[in-house]
Amino acid sequence: MNIVIRGISIHYEEYTGHTKDVILLHGWGQNTEMMEPIAEFLKNHFNVYNIDCPGFGKSEEPKEVIGVEDYMEIIHDFVLEKGIKDPIFVCHSFGCRIALRYAYKYGAHKLALTGPAGVRDSRSLEWYIKTYSYKAGKKLANMLGKDTTALANKAGSEDYRNSSGIMRGTFVKVVNDDVKPLLKDISTETLLIIGENDTATPVSKGRIMEKLMPDCTMVVFEGDDHYAYWHQIVRFNNVLDAFLRSDYD
Repeated sequence: MNIVIRGISIHYEEYTGHTKDVILLHGWGQNTEMMEPIAEFLKNHFNVYNIDCPGFGKSEEPKEVIGVEDYMEIIHDFVLEKGIKDPIFVCHSFGCRIALRYAYKYGAHKLALTGPAGVRDSRSLEWYIKTYSYKAGKKLANMLGKDTTALANKAGSEDYRNSSGIMRGTFVKVVNDDVKPLLKDISTETLLIIGENDTATPVSKGRIMEKLMPDCTMVVFEGDDHYAYWHQIVRFNNVLDAFLRSDYD
């Protein structure tokens, strides 16, 4: 299915027939496929909306560079268009940023967040050297009228290098978004599921969230990484079952 929100065609999968609503949001560079096993598990108890965020999967790219708050407002418009009430969010990585900001501004029934991004890193000396060397190199290349593509491809994370155009600028805005100041005011009951060896969103970041959020519990999947939910989908769904069982029809 597709719906146009703010001039962007957004693809989503929908399973209805129940009274309570769940929204699934994938990680950066992913799409609805990565959340499909969760949708299949939950569709017998909830209305499930599995969304390709703008710029991913079958959804159109945004018309300009946007940030997490913009994504959050797009999801809110989707909620209004579909008549969704008091949603439960089940999200991975980048999708967690959107859900946390949504819960802060609009409220949510529950949050189940795996590989939860949102607490920004403190900047190391290496980061500053790399960042400002790139900026200086780009400025020089522009002055000389040279292509900066190769320079950009050598800088930043794999997700940055794999992005292009508007989505590259969007990625920069997204990773620089910090939800930490909001956490103490997000009263939504929250479950965090993090892989023990996750280097993208490490357990230490989860500890910060768990400490600051008023109603938050963390589960660690031993010996796994940023995609622990995918590698251990049966276990993940069992944990989700325990968290959401009281909300089943």
